[in-house]
Amino acid sequence: MKYINKITRKTTLILLAFGVGACTSIKTETHTSENIEHPTNRVVLRSDIVWEKLNPARGDNSPQAGTIWGDRNGTAPTGFLAKFKDGFSSPPHIHNVTYRAVVIKGLIHNDDSKAEEMWLPSGSFWIQPAGEPHITAAKGEENIAYVEIDQGPYLVQPTNEAFDTGARPLNVDAGNIVWLGSKNTSWIAPDNQAEISFLWESDASKGLKGLFIKLPKGFSGKLESTGQVLHAVVIQGELRYKIPQTGTLKLLDAGSYFSSEGKAVHTITTDSESEATVYVRTNGEIRVKAAK
Repeated sequence: MKYINKITRKTTLILLAFGVGACTSIKTETHTSENIEHPTNRVVLRSDIVWEKLNPARGDNSPQAGTIWGDRNGTAPTGFLAKFKDGFSSPPHIHNVTYRAVVIKGLIHNDDSKAEEMWLPSGSFWIQPAGEPHITAAKGEENIAYVEIDQGPYLVQPTNEAFDTGARPLNVDAGNIVWLGSKNTSWIAPDNQAEISFLWESDASKGLKGLFIKLPKGFSGKLESTGQVLHAVVIQGELRYKIPQTGTLKLLDAGSYFSSEGKAVHTITTDSESEATVYVRTNGEIRVKAAK
């Protein structure tokens, strides 16, 4: 995966448009049917997340962290929420592993300690490579980001332990996200107002990729997935999610999560007055279909 540092709005648009080109032509013959004999769907509500200190060494000054999937202190890939107080600003530091993050609420600044502040609003995306010195700051009544790592543990370390992997940070403001509709990608079924944005993709051996799915107001339909794993976090808006094992409807607000293993169907609806954005991490294909 490549990282780009200090890029302009125009350059960001060009890079993202170029980056999604390979994904838009992916065939969809392998997409799953609607009947799954043994569904693996799972839901975690934001209200059920257990919060703890992200960096215990900082005591009460530490941001809060709530693990959604995986184990932040172990070696497995992990996704968690990070919560920052208004006015929070970390000292310069590094991490032992690369992480990706999406702003859910509030404003987040993540950059070199000497860089001019660039506040990323909800729906923005950034990548912080391992070993790269930086600071993280937040402002707003409620500041929450979704963070994921490909391998743990996730550690905060001093800048005198900095190292250079050759990767560079990437900050993408929500206004710079490039959205594709059904006319541009087969991952959105025809006659469907949903949109998708391909954010990153790992090497072909793993096949992992991250993307946004934006669902319009009043959407009712299904998200079909074929990957061995799918992790999805609500970034903006709310979803009503039907759990196939029980038929129960769950209201997923921003920060809530749903997942599956193997072929799966996720039945979802949005509010008639607001759209919703979901971040998805998967190693398979996605197909978004509106109800007939």
